[in-house]
Amino acid sequence: MTISLSHLARTLALGALLAFGLAPSAHAAAKIQRVISPGGIEAWLVQDATVPLVAMQFAFRGGSAQDPADKPGVAQLMSDNLDEGAGDLDSKAYHERLDRNAIQISFSVTRDYIRGSLRMLKESRDEAFDLVRLAVTSPRFDAEPLERVRAQTISILRRESVTPGPIASNRFFAEGFPNHPYAHSPRGTLESIPAITADDLRAYRQKTFARDGLTVAVVGDIDADTLGKLLDKTFGALPAKGDLALVPQVTLATSAGKVAVPLDVPQTSILFGTPALKRDDPDFMAAYIVNHIMGGGSLSSRLYHEVREKRGLAYSVSESLWWMDKTSLMFGNTATRADKANETVERIAAELKRMADEGPTQQELDEAKSYLKGSQMLALDSSTKFAGALVQYQLDKLGIDYLDRRPAIIDAVTLDDAKRVAKKIWGQSLLTVSVGRPPAEATAPTPMKN
Repeated sequence: MTISLSHLARTLALGALLAFGLAPSAHAAAKIQRVISPGGIEAWLVQDATVPLVAMQFAFRGGSAQDPADKPGVAQLMSDNLDEGAGDLDSKAYHERLDRNAIQISFSVTRDYIRGSLRMLKESRDEAFDLVRLAVTSPRFDAEPLERVRAQTISILRRESVTPGPIASNRFFAEGFPNHPYAHSPRGTLESIPAITADDLRAYRQKTFARDGLTVAVVGDIDADTLGKLLDKTFGALPAKGDLALVPQVTLATSAGKVAVPLDVPQTSILFGTPALKRDDPDFMAAYIVNHIMGGGSLSSRLYHEVREKRGLAYSVSESLWWMDKTSLMFGNTATRADKANETVERIAAELKRMADEGPTQQELDEAKSYLKGSQMLALDSSTKFAGALVQYQLDKLGIDYLDRRPAIIDAVTLDDAKRVAKKIWGQSLLTVSVGRPPAEATAPTPMKN
């Protein structure tokens, strides 16, 4: 394909703008508008004309939890094929229109949602929204791209079947959520993917892509009236209501205790978790702060200090709070030498117990509060990230003024709150999954260098 100078200029301009997006200071002053289209579709909008760029993030309720029980992976395979031809455009023609206008469209799957992402220069806005319309309302699922994507998925699954991290994750969710839709991997299995048909993808899209399950956020150089009209053009033809199967509430099961999966690899991957608090629990922010102190990705966290700095057992160790529509959990991970796996698990468990018994100190609490308040805007350092956060705030029902209220919510957490929540979450039994060589077969290699 011949690339015109105008196309090359648009592509380079989009790349430069995406690299910078909105500055943190712009986020701090951002006004979030609630836009209701003439057809009744709601979106949150941050209008910003600093750069001629528009980013949209959206989500449909459903996700892999809506996969047929005997065919896990339908949602993921459908998502991967949405931009492989739609309407009267085959896969090649669809991608040519994306490339010609420097438009970026992608889709992803979680257990609860199908997420969509759109980024474009302002001059390509109408074209970009129209390509999203085609993808969500009339995807083709033609044989050639479907088989190509299927082959890629099978290749990924084969690689994951011998990779410690994915093995540990799949086993963790299978043990933690038995007989529940959350138990299976969104990507499916080597047995299920070959059996999925184009009709399965069409049926899944029909039941999940509906206006009542749609959440939208837009950040960039676009006004409310224009956005409202584009929302109706893009999503207005979708059914008013979806046909989702009921997914029951569930609590992470920890009865399996310590699960060891043998695999002949140099390092053992370890996942650990316990039930936590739902996003709408009044104590959620206290739990969020304690989690940061415990192992929230900071080099000053307790787990990092105990496992990495003091004992050199692992290069990294972290934990986070995961909240989904039907459950919530504290979920952590690390990797270490096979002969040190048991010691690593024991040290993690001991540190979690210490947090449950003693709670954080006042200094730890104050430092965590300061960090979490200051880091929020720095984390939303692009239009796409900001739009994604606004979608999540809507899904979590936090309110359009959440960013304004968040610092006060953090400040309101007391040391007594933190200690109470620490005992409630980190004092529970753990589900631990380790994938690697059995300790009896492990040999001690050269010690890791700090």
